Amino acid sequence: MSMPTPLDAQANSVPGAVAVVRVAEKRAVAENVVALDLVAPSGQRLPDWAPGAHIDLVLPNGQIRQYSLCGDRWDPHRYRVAVLREPDGRGGSAFVHDRLAVGDLVGVGGPRNNFAVIPSPEYLFVAGGIGITPLLPMLDQAERVGAAWKLLYGGRRRASMAFTGELARFGDRVLVAPEDECGRLDLRGFLGAPRSGVKIYACGPAPLLDALTEVCAGWPRYTLHTERFAGRDDAAAPRTSFDVRLARTGITVTVPPERTILDAVAAAGVEVLSSCRQGTCGTCETTVLAGRPDHRDAVLEDHERDAGDCLFVCVSRSRSDILVLDL
Repeated sequence: MSMPTPLDAQANSVPGAVAVVRVAEKRAVAENVVALDLVAPSGQRLPDWAPGAHIDLVLPNGQIRQYSLCGDRWDPHRYRVAVLREPDGRGGSAFVHDRLAVGDLVGVGGPRNNFAVIPSPEYLFVAGGIGITPLLPMLDQAERVGAAWKLLYGGRRRASMAFTGELARFGDRVLVAPEDECGRLDLRGFLGAPRSGVKIYACGPAPLLDALTEVCAGWPRYTLHTERFAGRDDAAAPRTSFDVRLARTGITVTVPPERTILDAVAAAGVEVLSSCRQGTCGTCETTVLAGRPDHRDAVLEDHERDAGDCLFVCVSRSRSDILVLDL
């Protein structure tokens, strides 16, 4: 039996990995944005997914990055992701843009979905820049089920906004509003008066989502659903020491201010699957049995935070002296 390649080993270490896929197509879809089509080398079908899902991409250089699936969910043999070059990033997007080529093999983990679509008779979608990617399959689903919907799509300039040609088929239900042509997005004007029977889905940079959260303050609870590509600002909030009791193993570890729960429990010999380490991917979700979590992730909705029955150990901390986890 042949030994696994380093890429095989990396892919197999990712939660829900389907080992290795091949880059079937790579193309520019906007300034500094490339789309990748991924297929299984042997042609077998890939795991099913639903709008809002993302995958872990295990790059040949060992880096792992998360990208939203933005292709045709009904094509069982092909995934599509779009990657924005991040000049101030950690090198993953630069590798994809500059070095990843058609025919190269990459690992895939997932799909996982922290941004699932809730059935509704009406949807309002708001995208900022590369935040259009998780919304594309949602538009298709809304169209298929006959729901009423509109999309407001903003960006710095039209040339930097991916998939505008693809969106043209939807006519005036899509409002493309580059900032250099239209100014800042008119969120209140687009959303209209607060009302029930509507779900709002949004993805984009933090200032846009923060502004949208403020605008939606008067809407019925649980109307707004957002996905962030970066951790929340409160991930860097002040930290204090606390204890974590691991219910399954019976040990207690102290988490000092400079250490995460993830690292503290790993040092105690308890491994938790993780990927992004920024509170965005949802991989390290852990059940809370007692104590009050200090949520610092960008995954949970407000009502899920209020429930206090889970947290993401890569960034979240504790509001109580002791936190008991199902580990």
